[in-house]
Amino acid sequence: MRKVSAGIVAYRLNGDGHIEVLLGHPGGPVWAHRDRGCWSIPKGEFDPLEETPLDAARREFAEETGYSVNGKFIELGSARLKSGKEVYAFGLECGDLDASQAHSNMFEMEWPPHSGQRVSFPELDKIGWFGLAEARIKILPGQQQFISELKSRLEAAADGGEA
Repeated sequence: MRKVSAGIVAYRLNGDGHIEVLLGHPGGPVWAHRDRGCWSIPKGEFDPLEETPLDAARREFAEETGYSVNGKFIELGSARLKSGKEVYAFGLECGDLDASQAHSNMFEMEWPPHSGQRVSFPELDKIGWFGLAEARIKILPGQQQFISELKSRLEAAADGGEA
């Protein structure tokens, strides 16, 4: 069975009315000194026989940010990554979410490699709000389409369409 993930593109409007999205930087030593093209929407894998993409996205968002979210979700479609994994995304307005208070769950890995030592790291070591231009630079290339789709849907809604 192919791997599938689901996540939430949390967004807010800043004081100038511009869209900002919430992204997380992967934790652990492999990503410690990387920034451009490695941030992600809070997301994770799920079993489609046990969970819907939206339920998985909500669960993963809570695990990776510490925040449970509800509201009117915007389906942003799915993307097939180079690895073959399919990622589903949903937009959600989260204007009052304080990124400085977010906290992620932990994962374990052998570090240093081949040392036999297991060390815990947060799945996301930094979480922050970014304007769309900066977010497109920071986010993993396979997830950029979610930012574009969110922007299109929000602009259509502002013009009298539906998000």
